[in-house]
Order: sequence, then structure tokens, then C-alpha cells
Amino acid sequence: MMRAATPESSTSSDSRFAWRGMSADGKEKHGRIIAADAASVRATLRREGVIVVSLDALGAAPPPKATAADITLFTRQLASLLRAGLPLAGALELIAGSTARGGLPRIVRALARDITRGATFSAALAHHPAAFGALYCQLVSVGEVAGALPTVLARLADDRERGAAQRAKLRAALAYPVMVLLLSLAITAGLLIGVVPTFKTIFDGFGAALPAPTRFVLALSDGVARFGVPCAAACACAVVVAWRWMKRSPDARAKADRIALRLPLAGTLLRSLAVARWSRALGTLLSAGTPLSDAFDSLTHATGNRVFDDATIEIAARLRNGERLAAAMRALGCFPQDVVQPVAVAEESGSLDAMLLDLATLADRQVDERIGGFASLCEPIVIVVLGALVGGLVIAMYLPIIQLGNVV
Repeated sequence: MMRAATPESSTSSDSRFAWRGMSADGKEKHGRIIAADAASVRATLRREGVIVVSLDALGAAPPPKATAADITLFTRQLASLLRAGLPLAGALELIAGSTARGGLPRIVRALARDITRGATFSAALAHHPAAFGALYCQLVSVGEVAGALPTVLARLADDRERGAAQRAKLRAALAYPVMVLLLSLAITAGLLIGVVPTFKTIFDGFGAALPAPTRFVLALSDGVARFGVPCAAACACAVVVAWRWMKRSPDARAKADRIALRLPLAGTLLRSLAVARWSRALGTLLSAGTPLSDAFDSLTHATGNRVFDDATIEIAARLRNGERLAAAMRALGCFPQDVVQPVAVAEESGSLDAMLLDLATLADRQVDERIGGFASLCEPIVIVVLGALVGGLVIAMYLPIIQLGNVV
């Protein structure tokens, strides 16, 4: 089991310093740096060939932040260095010295300090929950106990890279239709504001009743010209408020995720993605030697979907009451039957970890196929919507002229 971490991070003592010094060639230099103490600042600048003349503390530094890509790169580098035979503290110092972006160097240096003070690596990681989740820390703890930390870190890096690749594919599949739809809306708004009023002046001289489509477009043009900007601002504010509300309210996030799972096309894709993450996380924990009852303590945020995360908590409670895993999954109803049935068979045969990893691989393949199908389906839909918007405006504007020509 992972050792409980102290609530205060070792980076909370980091401070900002302003320094002035002289380089080896006699030039005066100055700058600001974040470090644990003045001695660390002097040692860092000494390695860079700078002799410190004055050093002033500026107060506590803000907590360090690292992106998911930075954590993945750190995991891969650390696995490679440990496999090469470097001690853990030395490998962390080497990574901290070779990494120059974001808050990752501070996090890695803090990890190295904690290791030097006698903390386990998993306990040191737990000081940074924003960067290393419970699943990450649990797997590292298992790897430490089993003496297979490089292998566990390499597997973690593989899983994170696979998840990042899936997210990139999904963003790429959505980017094209979203951009085209936004462009079509901008073109339509431009036509309504800049072109349609010109036609209105022409139509006023006809002295005849206009067709219903033309009257609708003229009314729409007048409404967009008057209320377009306030409505757009109100919509933008509503989106921002809703986004922040969902981030702060677990209930709102759960409702949004539940609605998303029921959407056509997108719901099936999101369900497959959540099942893939859940199966791979649980299978990885079990294959590393974590007991089933303990594994669920690290799965509460493994999927990124509140529906499945809440289901994980409920499954853990059912397992503690003696229920089988497949029965608990079936009772909650969010897991597809083609996932529950193999899990039931694997429980009987004692190969649950291998079955879960196989299910995750299959779900990943389904996600890739559905992303490709979704992207292919979006292209004709976008063309139809764009053609309907622009074509409808053109037809509505020229319909009175065509009718006038027929009368003449």
C-alpha cells in the first residue's frame, strides 16, 4: 500500500530570490530565481559560472504547475535513466537540470529533495496531486515494493502517450467541422448585415407583397443587425459561466457527462473511451500485483467521466460487501454487456488482469475506428449545412426578382 503523504508539499517552502553577481569574464549579471533556500541559489548560479554578490528574498513562490505532456516526458526519461542503472535521486537531479520549461524542474527538484530526506518515491509524488494522480502514485508504490519501478514507469508513459494520441485524434476530428461551421455562421452573419439590407431597399420599390421566405430573411437581418452583438456577448458569457459552474460543481459535471453519453454518435464514442481508460487502469493495477479491493481506491478519477467515476466508487462499496466485480458492473448499467460478460468469465478463470488489458486494447481500437467514422461523417454534414445556409439566403433574396420577371 502507498504510504500516506504529508499534506504539505515540499515545494511550498520554495521562495523567489533576486540576485546580482559577476560572471567568469567579469561582466555584471542579475536576475530572479526560485529555489528552496539561499544556499541552493548560490549552488545553482555557481554551476553556471556566476559569483553571487547580493541575494534578496522576495517571498514565497507560487505552486509549480506542469502540463500532462511534461509529466509524460518526465516519466519516460526517468524510466530510461533507471533502466540505465542510475540511482533514483541522481536521475531526478539530472532530469531537473536538463529541463528548462514550466514548473516541472521545481517539481522534480522537490522530488529529489524528498528522496534524499528518506521519503519513498510514491510519497514524494503524492505531495503534487495536481501533477501525479492517485493512479500514478499507486502504480509507483507497487513498482517500488516489487522492485520493478523502471518497468512500471515505462508502462505509465506508454499509457499516457496512448491517451494523448487519442485526444489529439479526437481534437483533429472535431477541429475541421467546427471551424467550417463557425466560418459558415460568420459568412451568413456578414450577408445578413451587409448584403440583405441592400436588397431590402430594392424590394421597397416593388410595391408588391414579398414571398414568405424573403420576409423571414429580412426580419432575421434586421434582428441580427440590432441584437446580434448583445446576443453573441450573452452567449459567450453563458458559456463561460456554465464551464466554470461545471468545473466547480460535481453534480453539474455529472449531469453534463450523463447527457453527453446519451448523445447520438458522440455518446458511443465517449463511452468506449471511458471503458478503455477504466479497463486499462484497473488491468494495469492488477497486473502489477495490487489487490482488487485496493485497486479501486486509485480509480476514482481514471476515466475523466463523472458517470464512470461515480460508478467506480459504487463498485468499490459493493466489492467490500462481498459482491463479484461483474455483478457490480452489471448492476450499475453504464458498462456495455460486451465488457461485463468477459469480466465475469475472467473472474472465474483467474485471468482478470489480462482480460481487462485485452478489453482496453479492443476499446482503444473501437475508439480509433469511431473517431475516423465521425470525421468522415462530419464532412458531408458540414457541406450540407453550409450549402443550406448560403443557398437559402440566395434563394430567398432572388425569389421576388424571379417572380417579378415571370409577371412581366
